[in-house]
Amino acid sequence: MNNQSKYENIKNLLQKYKQEHLLNHYESLSLHEQESLLNEIQRIDFEKIVMLYNQIVNCNNDGEIEFKPLEAQNWGELDKKQKEHFNALGMDLIKNGKVASLVVAGGQGSRLGCDGPKGTYNIGLPSQKSLFQLQAERLINLSNKVNRFIPWYVMTNPENHEETLYFFKKNRFFGYPQHEIFFFKQDVLPALDMNGKILMSSPSQICFVPNGNGGCFSALKRSGGLNDLKQRGVEWLFYYNVDNALIKVADPGFIGYSHVKGHPIASKVIEKRNPDEKVGLFVLKNGRPSVIEYTELPENIKQQKNLSEQLLYNQANISIHLFHINFIEKVVDCNLPYRVAKKSIKTISGQVDAYKFELFIFDLFPYSKSMTIIKVNREEEFAPVKNKTGPDSPSTAKNLVLNLHRKWLLNAGIPEELIDDRVIEISPLVSYCGEGLSVDLVQNQLNPLVIERSQIK
Repeated sequence: MNNQSKYENIKNLLQKYKQEHLLNHYESLSLHEQESLLNEIQRIDFEKIVMLYNQIVNCNNDGEIEFKPLEAQNWGELDKKQKEHFNALGMDLIKNGKVASLVVAGGQGSRLGCDGPKGTYNIGLPSQKSLFQLQAERLINLSNKVNRFIPWYVMTNPENHEETLYFFKKNRFFGYPQHEIFFFKQDVLPALDMNGKILMSSPSQICFVPNGNGGCFSALKRSGGLNDLKQRGVEWLFYYNVDNALIKVADPGFIGYSHVKGHPIASKVIEKRNPDEKVGLFVLKNGRPSVIEYTELPENIKQQKNLSEQLLYNQANISIHLFHINFIEKVVDCNLPYRVAKKSIKTISGQVDAYKFELFIFDLFPYSKSMTIIKVNREEEFAPVKNKTGPDSPSTAKNLVLNLHRKWLLNAGIPEELIDDRVIEISPLVSYCGEGLSVDLVQNQLNPLVIERSQIK
């Protein structure tokens, strides 16, 4: 088909769906730009766009909903012997190639004052390591223990994909074997204005936005990543967000415990601080495990307490999950519900209010009858980097990391006077979660101190 015929077909298509404005600047474009624009338009599923916009207009609700608390195991209440057992089991699964890790890394650092991918961000630790490097080194630590690297799947978005690849290459993949890292792009959807019109970011480009973390498995399948997982013999996929500075990537204790429980999904949670904290909560919703957003939580549920005067619904979602490969294969082609968000988006006409549509990973949970929930310590496992200043900022994340490292040193028997008034950062290459520390590591060192592997004699 020549370009003129292609143009006429697309023009007719746009007229059918009342999106003719997408070709308003067509005549002023170069031949290359014309071809690119026509190709972008051909990618759009217009029936889906109509359905999504109608979803906003009609604003259907779920009808009658029944909530119940979801049972969770508090990791801190297990004894030392139990923890060691589950950790050893998880390490065996890693050693036998049954575990892989997936990071959702499509976010940009714009809210942090950084133009690049959020994973490239340096939160201000003495080592100046990026979030990607901290995570790579935690995986290296575990891999070294079993003499086998954990496959690492990195989901980017089309906007930051090349920049993410460049960052990894520039840093020599942080010592991780390149063939053990699988980069893939998440899918995108057009943004719509308040009248359901598709927005344009330039005269030749549609305004596409990522379709949310719930599309990660379909994107993994499309990219060949799911086949790669199966060919490797992986059974468990550890899922996490890139912006958690304390993430225990591929946590063997969590994996071992979940494996014993035998449910197809497992999640870590932290205790909600107060009824009004803006976090999603794990619940049983109409008898199925679910996460309900804080904006959707009925007031009577939000305030409800148990006999110990603790919040009855207090299991906050921190986006750390474990999925069995069989479950992923079962749900990869499921039609999850799209959720709509109203955002300010940069377009050809400047900043405008727009609708973007996203899928959420937790909407997969009701496809399982049950799941494993483990409650962990917020200060040890959750340091989100979302805002430039204030709560959940690089400053708070850095302090959480350094405070945890201080706790590790004290637990290892390091005299308090030896670390008082000192800023001490422990490399993930040295210690994954506080093991292997000694007085020799912190003596006769200058402040601030970064304990790296090269300092170990």
